[in-house]
Amino acid sequence: MRGDTKIYTLLDELNISFEYYEHEPIPTIELALIHKKGIDATHCKNIFLRNHKGKKHYFVVIEQSKTVNIRQLELLLKQGKLSFASEKRLDKYLGVKPGSVSPLGLVYDTERNSKVFIDQELKKASKLSFHPNVSNASLVITPLELIKYLEYLKIEFEFIDLQEL
Repeated sequence: MRGDTKIYTLLDELNISFEYYEHEPIPTIELALIHKKGIDATHCKNIFLRNHKGKKHYFVVIEQSKTVNIRQLELLLKQGKLSFASEKRLDKYLGVKPGSVSPLGLVYDTERNSKVFIDQELKKASKLSFHPNVSNASLVITPLELIKYLEYLKIEFEFIDLQEL
């Protein structure tokens, strides 16, 4: 299996079953539409943001075809001025490079400095797909398993209604 062995180890410890798929590297949504066609899951777009002072981080999980802009997210999340996290922050807090952002990488946020916001529509999905911290593979888990993973990590999360945008 490709990806981060720390993630696979934790998934095993938590008895979280997953489906594993290898594919071409897909660092963009456009390529995901092509290479994830045969994977029966709701494919997610993951956005990692930081606050103005850089002391807090926000991880937003939405269905891949949805679009939001950062100003809309600022209003919805009520966390002040936000900006995209740098490559250095992606590595430090998630253990990833751009194009491989995944909530599974939150295992590296040992300071629990991130808060996760999940589109409430994803609760209705039977399965969700995420990168295992590399863009040439996908893991598929259920929404309940994602919540179990976040709860184990003690990562604060909440569901948001993107219809409010």
